[in-house]
Amino acid sequence: MAQRSGLEDPERYLFVDRAVIYNPATQADWTAKKLVWIPSERHGFEAASIKEERGDEVMVELAENGKKAMVNKDDIQKMNPPKFSKVEDMAELTCLNEASVLHNLKDRYYSGLIYTYSGLFCVVINPYKNLPIYSENIIEMYRGKKRHEMPPHIYAISESAYRCMLQDREDQSILCTGESGAGKTENTKKVIQYLAHVASSHKGRKDHNIPESPKPVKHQGELERQLLQANPILESFGNAKTVKNDNSSRFGKFIRINFDVTGYIVGANIETYLLEKSRAVRQAKDERTFHIFYQLLSGAGEHLKSDLLLEGFNNYRFLSNGYIPIPGQQDKDNFQETMEAMHIMGFSHEEILSMLKVVSSVLQFGNISFKKERNTDQASMPENTVAQKLCHLLGMNVMEFTRAILTPRIKVGRDYVQKAQTKEQADFAVEALAKATYERLFRWLVHRINKALDRTKRQGASFIGILDIAGFEIFELNSFEQLCINYTNEKLQQLFNHTMFILEQEEYQREGIEWNFIDFGLDLQPCIDLIERPANPPGVLALLDEECWFPKATDKTFVEKLVQEQGSHSKFQKPRQLKDKADFCIIHYAGKVDYKADEWLMKNMDPLNDNVATLLHQSSDRFVAELWKDEIQNIQRASFYDSVSGLHETPVDRIVGLDQVTGMTETAFGSAYKTKKGMFRTVGQLYKESLTKLMATLRNTNPNFVRCIIPNHEKRAGKLDPHLVLDQLRCNGVLEGIRICRQGFPNRIVFQEFRQRYEILTPNAIPKGFMDGKQACERMIRALELDPNLYRIGQSKIFFRAGVLAHLEEERDLKITDIIIFFQAVCRGYLARKAFAKKQQQLSALKVLQRNCAAYLKLRHWQWWRVFTKVKPLLQVTRQEEELQAKDEELLKVKEKQTKVEGELEEMERKHQQLLEEKNILAEQLQAETELFAEAEEMRARLAAKKQELEEILHDLESRVEEEEERNQILQNEKKKMQAHIQDLEEQLDEEEGARQKLQLEKVTAEAKIKKMEEEILLLEDQNSKFIKEKKLMEDRIAECSSQLAEEEEKAKNLAKIRNKQEVMITDLEERLKKEEKTRQELEKAKRKLDGETTDLQDQIAELQAQIDELKIQLAKKEEELQGALARGDDETLHKNNALKVVRELQAQIAELQEDFESEKASRNKAEKQKRDLSEELEALKTELEDTLDTTAAQQELRTKREQEVAELKKALEEETKNHEAQIQDMRQRHATALEELSEQLEQAKRFKANLEKNKQGLETDNKELACEVKVLQQVKAESEHKRKKLDAQVQELHAKVSEGDRLRVELAEKANKLQNELDNVSTLLEEAEKKGIKFAKDASSLESQLQDTQELLQEETRQKLNLSSRIRQLEEEKNSLQEQQEEEEEARKNLEKQVLALQSQLTDTKKKVDDDLGTIESLEEAKKKLLKDVEALSQRLEEKALAYDKLEKTKNRLQQELDDLMVDLDHQRQIVSNLEKKQKKFDQLLAEEKNISARYAEERDRAEAEAREKETKALSLARALEEALEAKEEFERQNKQLRADMEDLMSSKDDVGKNVHELEKSKRALEQQVEEMRTQLEELEDELQATEDAKLRLEVNMQAMKAQFERDLQTRDEQNEEKKRLLIKQVRELEAELEDERKQRALAVASKKKMEIDLKDLEAQIEAANKARDEVIKQLRKLQAQMKDYQRELEEARASRDEIFAQSKESEKKLKSLEAEILQLQEELASSERARRHAEQERDELADEIANSASGKSALLDEKRRLEARIAQLEEELEEEQSNMELLNDRFRKTTLQVDTLNAELAAERSAAQKSDNARQQLERQNKELKAKLQELEGAVKSKFKATISALEAKIGQLEEQLEQEAKERAAANKLVRRTEKKLKEIFMQVEDERRHADQYKEQMEKANARMKQLKRQLEEAEEEATRANASRRKLQRELDDATEANEGLSREVSTLKNRLRRGGPISFSSSRSGRRQLHIEGASLELSDDDTESKTSDVNETQPPQSE
Repeated sequence: MAQRSGLEDPERYLFVDRAVIYNPATQADWTAKKLVWIPSERHGFEAASIKEERGDEVMVELAENGKKAMVNKDDIQKMNPPKFSKVEDMAELTCLNEASVLHNLKDRYYSGLIYTYSGLFCVVINPYKNLPIYSENIIEMYRGKKRHEMPPHIYAISESAYRCMLQDREDQSILCTGESGAGKTENTKKVIQYLAHVASSHKGRKDHNIPESPKPVKHQGELERQLLQANPILESFGNAKTVKNDNSSRFGKFIRINFDVTGYIVGANIETYLLEKSRAVRQAKDERTFHIFYQLLSGAGEHLKSDLLLEGFNNYRFLSNGYIPIPGQQDKDNFQETMEAMHIMGFSHEEILSMLKVVSSVLQFGNISFKKERNTDQASMPENTVAQKLCHLLGMNVMEFTRAILTPRIKVGRDYVQKAQTKEQADFAVEALAKATYERLFRWLVHRINKALDRTKRQGASFIGILDIAGFEIFELNSFEQLCINYTNEKLQQLFNHTMFILEQEEYQREGIEWNFIDFGLDLQPCIDLIERPANPPGVLALLDEECWFPKATDKTFVEKLVQEQGSHSKFQKPRQLKDKADFCIIHYAGKVDYKADEWLMKNMDPLNDNVATLLHQSSDRFVAELWKDEIQNIQRASFYDSVSGLHETPVDRIVGLDQVTGMTETAFGSAYKTKKGMFRTVGQLYKESLTKLMATLRNTNPNFVRCIIPNHEKRAGKLDPHLVLDQLRCNGVLEGIRICRQGFPNRIVFQEFRQRYEILTPNAIPKGFMDGKQACERMIRALELDPNLYRIGQSKIFFRAGVLAHLEEERDLKITDIIIFFQAVCRGYLARKAFAKKQQQLSALKVLQRNCAAYLKLRHWQWWRVFTKVKPLLQVTRQEEELQAKDEELLKVKEKQTKVEGELEEMERKHQQLLEEKNILAEQLQAETELFAEAEEMRARLAAKKQELEEILHDLESRVEEEEERNQILQNEKKKMQAHIQDLEEQLDEEEGARQKLQLEKVTAEAKIKKMEEEILLLEDQNSKFIKEKKLMEDRIAECSSQLAEEEEKAKNLAKIRNKQEVMITDLEERLKKEEKTRQELEKAKRKLDGETTDLQDQIAELQAQIDELKIQLAKKEEELQGALARGDDETLHKNNALKVVRELQAQIAELQEDFESEKASRNKAEKQKRDLSEELEALKTELEDTLDTTAAQQELRTKREQEVAELKKALEEETKNHEAQIQDMRQRHATALEELSEQLEQAKRFKANLEKNKQGLETDNKELACEVKVLQQVKAESEHKRKKLDAQVQELHAKVSEGDRLRVELAEKANKLQNELDNVSTLLEEAEKKGIKFAKDASSLESQLQDTQELLQEETRQKLNLSSRIRQLEEEKNSLQEQQEEEEEARKNLEKQVLALQSQLTDTKKKVDDDLGTIESLEEAKKKLLKDVEALSQRLEEKALAYDKLEKTKNRLQQELDDLMVDLDHQRQIVSNLEKKQKKFDQLLAEEKNISARYAEERDRAEAEAREKETKALSLARALEEALEAKEEFERQNKQLRADMEDLMSSKDDVGKNVHELEKSKRALEQQVEEMRTQLEELEDELQATEDAKLRLEVNMQAMKAQFERDLQTRDEQNEEKKRLLIKQVRELEAELEDERKQRALAVASKKKMEIDLKDLEAQIEAANKARDEVIKQLRKLQAQMKDYQRELEEARASRDEIFAQSKESEKKLKSLEAEILQLQEELASSERARRHAEQERDELADEIANSASGKSALLDEKRRLEARIAQLEEELEEEQSNMELLNDRFRKTTLQVDTLNAELAAERSAAQKSDNARQQLERQNKELKAKLQELEGAVKSKFKATISALEAKIGQLEEQLEQEAKERAAANKLVRRTEKKLKEIFMQVEDERRHADQYKEQMEKANARMKQLKRQLEEAEEEATRANASRRKLQRELDDATEANEGLSREVSTLKNRLRRGGPISFSSSRSGRRQLHIEGASLELSDDDTESKTSDVNETQPPQSE
């Protein structure tokens, strides 16, 4: 199939790309479109979506092109979900049908995946190209791996077989089957390649990679190498090119590879089967013979050609098509490879040359030509050149060879004579010799290879066998070869089924699992017996061997004998029409196969010319003589695959006359060779023996199955023919294997692996610590809430039904996906926050750099700055001594201040260092928390984040520790409140759970009470009333049972057709009756009798047809007896002519009645067939019920008892039916003879005519009454059957409830028994009627004496009413009496047979008198012809019934598959429901967490507002400080002006200061310098002021943005609350509307109750008059029962609606709880706003104190006060708004509580009403019980009347003439009854339509519920999105608040330092000194600053801002 290409990746041909499979879009498309498979001519099956259903047909839309089409429901197959695409094991498919299997194989094939598992099978599809998946790397990849660890591959099968052999010490086998061209041989070679690689010895492994020498080696190669080289030799001699395959193996082989104890190969052996030796002499078009012929002619050298006398390709007749090359192959190279392989195998040169001579001689056989003599048919050989060549090659004498061919010696008696041969016989002999020669050469070759591979020195411990054999074949016409192949595959498939059964049984027994064992291998045994059984009756092969013994036997006689022996076999069919080409048909497991038996005898005997065989045995060539010696037969005995394919021996002990056996008179072709003396061995016998040995070998091994499939017949890669593949799947048994696999628990997993893999789905189910694996799995299963039918827990493994593990895997994937998404979100959030903080730091650093650079650029070109920078060092040096003296006093003060400042600075630095350390610690903690975050649970992560945020705020705002502690305490209190609230909710949930359990217990007790009450009620109404209670569940499954309903409708239509046909027949019979009454008064009695019998047949057609026919025949016989007895006393001669006329007329009439009888019988057969179908469905449902509920031994015992009883009753019924049919057949045969007796008995009938007419009239009236009652019982039975089907469908739903399921199953069993008892009762009544009819005929003479007892019997009738009720209660006793009555009936039948014998003796007497009557003979012949026509019509009807049966079987199989799929889907849906409930619980938990988070967000918002207000106050204080600094600046400028004026005064006054001019100039310069310094300082202060103003503006903008954000948040929350309020109001309205509907229904129920009470009163009045009008009471009672059922149905609907109200009230309670939670949240927000208000008031008080204390800056403080008051007023307004909102919410809450109270009150009222209705129902049931008791009494009266009719008949004898007129009235009444039944049928149809409408309504309600659930899901998703947005905005605001807080704190620290300095100092003064220090006086505060200090302060100001942003 493939070799390594080296360029492609091998993994793409092994592994599936799961990313493409798990595509959500594909899943959604599959779900939305309801995709299914429909049949397609081109694609096999096409995907389509269901659009509309129309009865039995469905409108679909093709997925490929959108076209619409109508398809039958039976042809639709379900589609698997997309996740099952390209599944590796097809046993895991959810919907297992032909379309799904084909689609999976097609998808994998188109993806390059040619291997697929199918249960125990490995399916291989030929790729028709080389694949890189067979290299040594791939072998190493699969080596040592288990099957499930690697993708499907032939290496995985080989590895598993090898490992099982080593571990279990058990022999293994690998079975490769398939069509020609499917790849069997290639896969066999791959198995050998794998085993040779992994199991070679150490020496072989060492030299494994050494390339083989192309030259022939003298020494023997290693064993593994020889094993690999055996294949090329066998392929050269046994393979050929066919239309399907270029290298097709034309033989089957079984390769046995032996291994030692350590697992090394020690030897091998090859056995071959079914060699197609006929290919050596002729080939089909475009096909070749065996490869060795072409290889020899192409690759032989000149010397070899001359030795072998070889010629060109076209010179050989046996090469039919000349030379046909194979693409990609060179015969010359292949010949060299074959020769090299022979050398490696150790063939000598002489052996090779001898083999090639034999090959050349086979070709020479074909060139021998014969010619027909002119005058005779004798053949002659005009030229013997070819014969000379042939004899030279084979070592024979030419003359002897020619004589043996043309005139062979044959044995006649004890002498031998020569017999001339015809040309045809000679040609046949030559071809037979050529085939036999090549066959013997092939067998010798296999023996020689086995000899080379057999190493006797090394003992083999075990072996692996590889079977490569043709698969199942079905052609249009099949011959003997296909029978052999199909027989082999039947045995192999039986082995597979048995193996699967054994594996399952061992596994289940080992694990201790309850399982009913089914041996599927027994299913194939009937077909195998049909082929191989030796006798009783003989099978096909045995009959074929038997025919071979008879000289005159032909293929036709063989077929006739086969039909005679096996015609009744279930697996055998005769051709339906005479035109069929097939001779017979066998039903195999793969399908029906037609066989043509042409030349089967010849193929089975395989004749050969004995004379030539003797010459070959005596050949001078040792090799040829060895081929033809006797011993060669014992090498390997097998049967072969072609037209003449046997094994031969020497002609010793030949069978005399075998020439005649072959069909050729006096020829030599009839000999077969024997292994035992006197035995004639045929091909069939030899083949059967070899197959038996093979199967015995395989049964002793552990088999592994490989099924090879050919994708197309064009040998094209990448193309797959669907129909071809489907046929092969069916033939290979793949579909059968999958069906068996899915019957049990195919998926299994060990405890540890199950716990490790799926514990994530049940995180809290297993406690911490050690726990046993089994206990852990049981806890996990309970937590998963799986259906007990879906799994079994063994000793070491847990077993699952198909599809369950797939569902668990899906749940696990979803869970892991959620966890990974959450982990990724956390990681991404952390990285994003870290990057954002870094960006913020970079931004603040850039601002500092920009500010410093701007300052430097401003000062860079300023001249004074340059002067300052240059003069400054000089000044410091020059003024140091001058300033020392002037500043000594000031120095002390400065030092004191400096020490203070240094202390403060050290304290600040210490605090700063402490904060940095705490910050580092927090960073480390944050890192640790981040690392552990992914492993922690969700709640723990949120609490850790909350703690971290609180710690950061606590350390950053150390000055507000007390306030934060208070808030922390508040948070703790709120947390406790929330925990208390959660605990309350949990307690409420526990209370609800307790209430639910209590209700469940009450429900169970109530059902027990109901069961006790119903057990007292009669049989049928008990079941009906009980299961009507489950109507709601039944209606849920109406959609699933729609197909069953359609079938029931079809059956109802068929019954209606039958009824119409019978009505037409009734009208015809009535017309005939009227005509006969007018024309012949003598025949009125017979016509009336026949009319009565036809009415009886019409009424009792369903179940009692056989009994009515018997009654009619017996009555007719009694009439004939009486007529014969009366006619004997009269004069026979006077009325002979009249009697003959009457006989003729009666014969014509009886012929017509016979036709009517046949039609009635056909309708009865159809009804019985329908009954069988219904019983089969019942049995299927019973078996399904047994499979689902096979839990306890007691249930099994009950089930077995029930089955035994039903089987006994069915057996008795079938025996009775067979006896009836046999009697009917006997009556037909005796009918003709009885007619002759009628001619004589007619005259005697006149005497008793009047008496018999009266008797007959009484019988007719009794029969009519019986018919009415039977019809009533049938109607009751039909209703019970309809309800039983509903109940059976309901059982499928109820099996999930284990506690109720047991009870329901027992009740179903009781119901089945009671229905059977009811049928028995009906049959008992009819049998009693028959016996009484017989008694009427016998006691006709005593009727007058019994006339006086009529009144007494009428009185007994009233007494027996009570007896009948007691008899109905004793139905079980009547069951036993029924069997006794059946025995009595058999005795009565024997008596009747005796009477019939007496009548026959009388008939023989009358025959003697009417022998001369030719008219009767002619009429009898006409009757015979009519009977023949009837037989033909019956055969046609039988064929039609067979076709209909096949269709019904197909429908049944499809329904069974759909039922299995529906069960799997039902389990899946239940798991989905449980998962949804779990998700609902999780959603409630998430909702509570979200509420906690929202409360926390509200607190954080309040905190942020408080902080913003603090920052506002700090900004105002900074503004005040800035104003003070500006005032100080103005003061500085005034002082500067004053100093300048003083200086000018000093300059102008030159009185006494002339000396100090120089000093004054110096001081002037110093002062000017000081002034410039002050200016620079002022500019810096202005810059700082500008910066603070900018910061203030930013803070105001941030505050406004935060305020707007909070307002938007509040608005959105208000909108959400409004939306929730509207939704709640809408839901409340819906609940109110539903409540109103329930009230209306309750009112209707009350009205119906009243009406029912009125009807009950009426019925009581009617019951009192029941003795006078019994029929009227029965009708009224039936009407009352129907009304009661309706009322009970309405009552159950009311109960269901009450349950819905309960569920809705629970939902409303949940919603109220959510509203309460929201109200609590709003209350918390209100409390937080209250706290904010108190905080604002506290700040207002503090500010008022500051205003009172401060004397300066009153105007600014007043402005600030006004501003704060306005802010306080605004906050108060907001507080009032919050309070008003709170009041509104409180109002809403009160309204909702009122609504809930009203709902609870209404609910209580509904409960009380339901209780009342229950009481009323119980009362009605009691009344119904009383009415039924009265009905029983009435039915008892019916029984007593049977006895009373004996005396009543005497009174009716005189009134029969008057009752003739009443017959017309009764017939009209019967017509009315028919019309009434039609009306009831229409009402039933209307009820069915109502049921359908109810189903549609429930579907709409379910869709509304789904829509509501989707809406809730959308709301949940929107809430989650809002929560994420709120989190993001909160984090953003938190960061902005942190930045603003830090900036504000920096500014506040600066302002506070400036304030402190201003408040501590006095007036600022400037003095000139050398030290460069200056003194400032600002409003009594002094501050001394040096130049160094100013620089340091400036740098401090610049450096303080980066840490602020940090």
